[in-house]
Amino acid sequence: MTALTLFACTFALVFALGLQSQFTNGGHYAAAFLNSGLIGTAQLLVLKLGPDASGLEIAGYILGGPFGIVAAMAAFRCWFRRSRCPTDPR
Repeated sequence: MTALTLFACTFALVFALGLQSQFTNGGHYAAAFLNSGLIGTAQLLVLKLGPDASGLEIAGYILGGPFGIVAAMAAFRCWFRRSRCPTDPR
């Protein structure tokens, strides 16, 4: 269960950091302000769970980042640029 939790926390952290970069570069002040809370929460959870991680939990931690950043890139593209989303069937 902790491996899945570490995956989810790392995913959320990297997702939020990826969005934060886009928010600040794009001048989305309110979104950047609100997103900071997600960054802090996810980072706190990762720091609490990470130090005692076993092999499987380390794998969950490592895999959360790549999935998180790709998801953030796709989400920003869909939500803010209003361009064609990767899942858009058109």
